[in-house]
Amino acid sequence: MKFMDEYRDPQMALKLVERIHRRSPEGVRFMEFCGGHTFAIMKHGLRQLLSPKVQLISGPGCPVCVTSISEIDKAIALANQPDVILATFGDMLRVPGSRSSLQHTRAEGGDVRVIYSALDALELARANPDKSVVLVGIGFETTAPTVAASLAEAKSSGIDNYHVLSFHKLCPPVIKALLESGEIKLDGIICPGHVSTIIGSRPYEFVARDHGIASVVTGFEPLDILLAVDMMLAQIEREEPKVEIAYHRGVAPDGNREALKFMEKVFVVGEADWRGIGKLPGSGLRVGPDYRNFDAESSFSITLPPSKEPPGCICGDILRGVKTPLQCKLFGKTCMPDSPVGPCMVSSEGTCAAYFLYGENHE
Repeated sequence: MKFMDEYRDPQMALKLVERIHRRSPEGVRFMEFCGGHTFAIMKHGLRQLLSPKVQLISGPGCPVCVTSISEIDKAIALANQPDVILATFGDMLRVPGSRSSLQHTRAEGGDVRVIYSALDALELARANPDKSVVLVGIGFETTAPTVAASLAEAKSSGIDNYHVLSFHKLCPPVIKALLESGEIKLDGIICPGHVSTIIGSRPYEFVARDHGIASVVTGFEPLDILLAVDMMLAQIEREEPKVEIAYHRGVAPDGNREALKFMEKVFVVGEADWRGIGKLPGSGLRVGPDYRNFDAESSFSITLPPSKEPPGCICGDILRGVKTPLQCKLFGKTCMPDSPVGPCMVSSEGTCAAYFLYGENHE
């Protein structure tokens, strides 16, 4: 595949939209789980193209946004410890914790470094043997294999000053929790594309089997998303819900077995704390016992006061799909990209940031 133009063909898009409008009953509700899909939908005006027949609801698929306040506070506490270099991805820098942020901590003298990959953090540890380097490991199944690879390399190379604070989260369990909560009624799920390159499509089979709704894994171009909507409507027409792939150039049913083996080698599945959702068993990855010496949770003593959510922020409701940014009294006023109150305005995959950037100003 050399060019992306074929996935942005306006004539093909209009044909798909016309077909969607013809076949769709009024008021069908699909959730795009992934924040990358939300940004693509907003950027290309797909919500407006599909309305009023199809309503697209943004979900919790933004790893920065779902990182809990207590987890942010823990990272800040580590950054304040002597002889610690805290390595983090850029979006995390500005996410407010209960009382500060990593950006403020760095301004006050904490050694907080922005990195672009887990291997960058490992190189920091190699170059600073007199310091402890702690990588804030966030992300879904997409980024976890690279963090696992960095831990395996640290162990084999004897780089014992490298640690990971793992806040990694798993997508299928939270999709399951959202559907079981009954808080929102959905007719289908647009499953995450990047995550599915790792885990494949099979982990979503419970969506149709247990909940009787459609699901399609798709990519991030306009035609990818429109095709996913059309395929879910076809499932509804046939009354045959299942999980399908509209992203064969990136996703196979069984995923990437080598990446999954790496994750299974280094991490163990455990409870995770999701902003706006709470603690979900079996939805997170922790550093496994074979790598205990590299686990920041085990290597450092961290005592924290109770965490505090920012007053008025409804990021948790937005992540669950029960509200939109336009229902937040802070949106576009107190909370803006240069002065975010919550992570949904910070992240490059945050729903509030997408609404603000692409001028969504109506329900």
